[in-house]
Amino acid sequence: MIWFRSSNARNNVTRAAAVGLSAVAAPASASFLSGEALDTAATYIAWFIICVVPIVLIVLFWLVHVMPEKIAVKRHHPQKDAIHTLCLLSLVFGGLLWPFAWLWAYTKPVGYRLAYGTEKHDDYYLDLGKKAKAGELLDDDIVHLRNELDAMAAKGTLPPTLKGLRRELDTVAVEPPAGAKAGAA
Repeated sequence: MIWFRSSNARNNVTRAAAVGLSAVAAPASASFLSGEALDTAATYIAWFIICVVPIVLIVLFWLVHVMPEKIAVKRHHPQKDAIHTLCLLSLVFGGLLWPFAWLWAYTKPVGYRLAYGTEKHDDYYLDLGKKAKAGELLDDDIVHLRNELDAMAAKGTLPPTLKGLRRELDTVAVEPPAGAKAGAA
């Protein structure tokens, strides 16, 4: 019983000390501003959050949803136009289609090469054709480009723009390989 009383007395002393210290303590302030300055700062911060943050979030949302299209363009995906359309639809549907566009951009269609004779978009060949005309491609690359276009033409899948490119590549001079010169002599 005595032990219980001493514990009770200890609690009373602790409570009295806490009440005494709280009466002596200075008022706490969580901000370096006070009064009208605090209200003005809060108003500016609120307007910033209301106006700027939604714009930043919308831009980030848009950038993330356009990423699969940029990946498809960089990888010369043969169906990059369809991926572009899926990205736009994903924006309209709140991002539900975005994972499908992302996966599609990183995969090559299985039957596309069998059907069309290539795994690249037509823009890839047109870009290489421009580089060949400008003299920026090696001779081996020009020969390889001609062979790819010829293989597509043999399958009957060469679009008219690439047929024109193939005709233009015939005008680009290519040095025969060193082994071919020695064999001809």
